[in-house]
Amino acid sequence: MLSSRVHLLPTTVQLVRSLISTSSRSFMDLKALLSSLNDFASLSFAESWDNVGLLVEPSPPHTVNTLFLTNDLTEEVMEEALQKKADLILSYHPPIFRPMKRITWKTWKERLVIQALENRVGIYSPHTAYDAAPQGVNSWLAKGLGACTSRPIHPSKAASCLTEGTHRVEFSVSHTQDLGKVISAVKGIAGVSVTSFSVRTEDEDQTRISLNCTQQALMEVVAFLSQNTQLYQKTEIVSLEKPLLLHTGMGRLCTLEESVSLATMVERIKRHLKLSHVRLALGVGRTLESQVKVVALCAGSGSRVLQGAEADLYLTGEMSHHDILDAASQGINVILCEHSNTERGFLSLIFEICWVLTWRRRLILSCQRQTGTLFMWYNAYRNNRMTQSAN
Repeated sequence: MLSSRVHLLPTTVQLVRSLISTSSRSFMDLKALLSSLNDFASLSFAESWDNVGLLVEPSPPHTVNTLFLTNDLTEEVMEEALQKKADLILSYHPPIFRPMKRITWKTWKERLVIQALENRVGIYSPHTAYDAAPQGVNSWLAKGLGACTSRPIHPSKAASCLTEGTHRVEFSVSHTQDLGKVISAVKGIAGVSVTSFSVRTEDEDQTRISLNCTQQALMEVVAFLSQNTQLYQKTEIVSLEKPLLLHTGMGRLCTLEESVSLATMVERIKRHLKLSHVRLALGVGRTLESQVKVVALCAGSGSRVLQGAEADLYLTGEMSHHDILDAASQGINVILCEHSNTERGFLSLIFEICWVLTWRRRLILSCQRQTGTLFMWYNAYRNNRMTQSAN
């Protein structure tokens, strides 16, 4: 299987240069700017359950003079964005995830939508599209491990391919059967494309019929073939899958060029994420001196993505208690860095990309950097306790 070396900057710079040199449109236009962002990471990369793309759109035409980046769009962040006269907010996490039945002043997410529309501010969220992208969040996270090769744990599928339909049906027609009648019948079914070629089996010349058909057409094809026992018994049905994208997908399985101790890996991760500490669960029989060669990682919440991955170490923001126990029982070490800590640093890379994309169009970018909500609460609680103790 193909692997990719973790080198972010050169590829990113080449991509940005390509976007600028091939585009003659003004990036002041919202649609043009979103098209350029989509060139960096197609929204088709996103998970099916996710809510990505343009979530709030002011009435067109809409021009973007100030693009505001944030990891999470809260009311406090919205206030800052409005103060900086943002025209578009790129929020990594989608502020609108579950369907809204009404837009009132009752909940904070509804208030975000109201404020955005009243102030003509668009809201765009890439989320798992950026996670899966070849130069996205997970590739950035892998950069902190040291020299390694990497591949997605769950590769994405191509958004489209030349092959039509969801299934392929193949069967052979002997010279004693009415070939023309069979082909005419299957061509008459909507959603079916037909090809045929000559074959010789069991010392008999036959015509092999291959049908690409949709899910709905498949049932009609099967119903037709079942009327002819001789045809039906020799029928093969194959489910068609879109091609895998070898460098795009969820999570990364990283193989280090040289093994390092777990203690060394902990320090590398802390340095990359600019953290004073991480949480560590030792695998059964492992110590801080145990060697790490293969790391499976997933930015954000990694329980589902990392499950079953064969590695010496799992690296993610958060995992459920029972998933940690399962991994540890298999001798797999687990490092947790808190959800947003594994994502927020990627904003600096997006900031650079957007700056290059918009520099020639005289756009202003603001980059709001938050600390995690739980971490902020902990610090406030700790400081309050220290003050009480001093008194």
